[in-house]
Amino acid sequence: MKKLIWIIIAGLLFVSCSDQSSNDPESIRKQINNYREEMAGLNEKIAELEEQLDKLDTPENQKKGLMVRVEEARTQPFSEYFEATGELEAEEEAFISPESPGQIAEIYVVEGQKVNKGQLLAKLNTDLIERNIDEVKTQLDFAETMFKKQKELWSKNIGSERQYLDAKNKLETLQNKLRTLETQYKKSLIYAPINGYVEEIFQKEGEQASPGFQMMQIVSLDKMKVTANISEAYLPVIHEGDTVEITFPTFPGLVMHKPISRIGHVVSKQNRTFKVQVYVDNKDGLLKPNLLATIKINNYNSDNHIVIPSRVVREDMKGAYLYVAQKEGEQWTAKKKYITLGKSYRNKSEILSGLESGELIITDGFNNVTDGTLLTITK
Repeated sequence: MKKLIWIIIAGLLFVSCSDQSSNDPESIRKQINNYREEMAGLNEKIAELEEQLDKLDTPENQKKGLMVRVEEARTQPFSEYFEATGELEAEEEAFISPESPGQIAEIYVVEGQKVNKGQLLAKLNTDLIERNIDEVKTQLDFAETMFKKQKELWSKNIGSERQYLDAKNKLETLQNKLRTLETQYKKSLIYAPINGYVEEIFQKEGEQASPGFQMMQIVSLDKMKVTANISEAYLPVIHEGDTVEITFPTFPGLVMHKPISRIGHVVSKQNRTFKVQVYVDNKDGLLKPNLLATIKINNYNSDNHIVIPSRVVREDMKGAYLYVAQKEGEQWTAKKKYITLGKSYRNKSEILSGLESGELIITDGFNNVTDGTLLTITK
């Protein structure tokens, strides 16, 4: 303590002397007297503190030792997890385009509207097809009448077989033509292939629609899947059906536990990852496609090792160690123990060797002890 105070005094003298701007002898003598008075006051305080320390530093107090807290080492379950970031995708999503080309006559839905499977979404211009259908139907009525008459005559052996076959052929030809026109008409009507919401309409009434060119997008929000790319290093520990924890940064309070639905069969050459997919329910429509999700996957479990707080582990040239409290007679002392560490996760570490179950690990105050330090254990 004396050494520290003298260092402080020397520093003050140095600063004061360096700041001294006057070379007047009388001023210097005055400064020296002031410093002597200050030193005398400091010496008195030092003496008082030393006397107080001598009273406290008795053999009885020395036996009390350094106060520490301890925790009993015991075997307990230990699990390690890793996290991966994925994206939500709609399990059912449809990009709508017509089966045949044509001008868009009417669009019956708006963006954001909920639609049901089979609901009419839009209609192409069918004026020409409808006129052709009407014309064919008229011809078909006449052909049916002629065929019935010719059939009746033929049954009475009146007329020739050729006349009968011609009437039949004309009827069948018109029937096939009508079916073709009706099929074309149906292709001009665009229906919803799934239940969902109209996310976006890309074309307007009056524009030309063609097969393969997107007219609108429908997405279902009822069932979704999280897709994540996982490092190939974890391939041996991940299996279909394993339960994982899913959280969403956008909704911190939402936590789901779902089984892995599918594991990809191909490892990407570009980033050495494989796909993992997990299906989730979304009946309230809270989750949206392309939303970020975090998947927490268990990759290690153990039931037969001691687990300790990671913060008590220290390292030196020999390796990892910690301090335990051992009782020698009536006195507790600190004992340095080298250990072999296993896995670590969330401030917990697994001990493979070097520590026995039941030993008392110093968990508070371990930074102030050395091998052999006298201890007082407190709760």
